[in-house]
Amino acid sequence: MKVAVAGGTGLMGRLVVQELGSRSHDTVVVSRSTGVDLTTGAGLDAALAGADAVIDVGNVTTTSRAKSLAYFGPATEHLLRASERAGVRHLVALSVVGADRVGLGYYAGKVRQEELIAAGGVPWTVLRATQFHEFAGQLLAGGRGPVVPVPRMLSRPVAASEVAAELVRLVAGPAQGMATPIAGPEPLWMHDMVRRLLRARGSRRLVVPLPLPGATGRALSSGGLLPEGGFVHGKQSYADHLAGPTAPAPASR
Repeated sequence: MKVAVAGGTGLMGRLVVQELGSRSHDTVVVSRSTGVDLTTGAGLDAALAGADAVIDVGNVTTTSRAKSLAYFGPATEHLLRASERAGVRHLVALSVVGADRVGLGYYAGKVRQEELIAAGGVPWTVLRATQFHEFAGQLLAGGRGPVVPVPRMLSRPVAASEVAAELVRLVAGPAQGMATPIAGPEPLWMHDMVRRLLRARGSRRLVVPLPLPGATGRALSSGGLLPEGGFVHGKQSYADHLAGPTAPAPASR
């Protein structure tokens, strides 16, 4: 099967491409580095020519509702139209557990993506996943002060590689609509994850849980990011992630 991977050079995209290769699927990487711009549609028709399926893990890093909508809206519309023209038989997209229950700006774009895919003309599957183990490190990016404020949020972190494997499993099967979500083996507070990551790096920075105001803050701290009902259980724990071959390097201070 020939599978195009939108966002194929990001963290999840690289893992999906690797997983597809391990299962002997032909893979096309769809990204700006390969001459494709999802937000304008440039290069999409050529990239999807002959593709049997598409896995969409394209992403934008933002906390802004406007920026999230400005990316996921046009990118999803262009991908859907090009997929229809190419005769793609299955579109699988990655979304976030709780995106429809927690009012963060980024999640508005993910909800819009889900709505567009569901209303489109390509058979589809959406897989919602909880935060990856790597999310704790992303919260640390760009900050170097002695105090680390971390939103008070309860998650069930999952290994990104396990999410990639589930996406590839789904794309090889029939379209499901909203698939059973995937989540990690244990619920954890994000500030505890960041604290453990810093300890693994040899850092003594102080982590301070920061409750967010209003309904969004209440949803984050009361399980809004946890799956409701059944879910695919990831196996790798956060402790295993920290102790694994990609364990965090020691801090320089």
